[in-house]
Amino acid sequence: MSLHVRLPIQVLPPWRRAVLKVGSNLLAADGGGLTPRYAEALAAFISASHADGRQVILVSSGAVAAGRALLRQHAADGGGLVARQALAALGQAPMMGLWQSLSARSVAQVLLTHDDLRNRRRYLNARATLRELLALGVLPVVNENDTVAVDELKLGDNDNLAAIVAALVDADLLLIASDVDALYSADPRRDPVATPITYVPVLTPSILAMAGGSGSTVGTGGMRTKLEAAAKAAAAGIPTALFNGRDATTVQALQHDRLHGTLIAAASSRMQARKYWLRHAPAAPGHIRIDAGAVQALAGGRVSLLPGGVLGADGEFHRGDLVEIVDAIGRSVARGLCQYGAVELRRLAGRHSREIEGVLGYSYGAEVVHRDDLATVSDMEATA
Repeated sequence: MSLHVRLPIQVLPPWRRAVLKVGSNLLAADGGGLTPRYAEALAAFISASHADGRQVILVSSGAVAAGRALLRQHAADGGGLVARQALAALGQAPMMGLWQSLSARSVAQVLLTHDDLRNRRRYLNARATLRELLALGVLPVVNENDTVAVDELKLGDNDNLAAIVAALVDADLLLIASDVDALYSADPRRDPVATPITYVPVLTPSILAMAGGSGSTVGTGGMRTKLEAAAKAAAAGIPTALFNGRDATTVQALQHDRLHGTLIAAASSRMQARKYWLRHAPAAPGHIRIDAGAVQALAGGRVSLLPGGVLGADGEFHRGDLVEIVDAIGRSVARGLCQYGAVELRRLAGRHSREIEGVLGYSYGAEVVHRDDLATVSDMEATA
């Protein structure tokens, strides 16, 4: 039973880009096939956000449940790993079809594994793809690539994937739609005196213990995985909102930045968390030398490093490495994740961005280091 009327209305933190995670229990209601029953309101929220100039990335479960419903005679609940992988492959198309039917915008499927996000090159490729889709006005629909991801399917939850994607795209907010109203002091379906917890400033072990470990009947996650995801997001400077995706009033309130649910605060601002990581993570051997104009431009902290400002690259580093950036006499200027390796940069130094593809035969983008992946000396001093 929904208890949202008992929850105080909270104002969502300001956001321009959000990741919305929708679980199987909202798309395959009562253990059956896919249904738009609850997805319609969530799709309306996404559309309203787009109309307000905001960006939303959808992390959607439901492929395994959809495949199971199509081949119910062959697929009992709790089937083996290979069977579940086959069901995921079968269910991807109807799951995407559901979201396309509810969206005026084109939807794009992005299949990821945790390994894609651990590998630096694939990490940058995934982020570049998502950014381009957002720039094109497309709704990206992300899911784990369950058909090939053995370990990831065993872990089996898109809650944590959503948190990783939120950090990947520098989101301002992680939204997790569930079938319960909020985090409770105990399971409200079993304990009639369980009380909702509407605001969590810090995720302590005692808060995590409240979540237990059970999941839904059609998905693989539970409140525990949602809190684990919120902890990952918080560490990246991203707050998390948990809410009841089955309650139309609750979902409609999100369009006006009002939350009936649980808000879990970020450990620090998103930018502070990002700059802190860039400051402290180990850098690759070598560095990028830049000219005086680029030094001055980067000092403002609002521009990317382009190949035209590069004088040269010393040492050996690869695409995706964290690299030191120095001026012409070797003084440290910044650090950042490089879109091109040292060998490529030596060929691109001093060139215009439009020449990249002609010089290399391919392009990873106009920037050598994107401004979102760059921390200047002043940034690093501020997070020391």
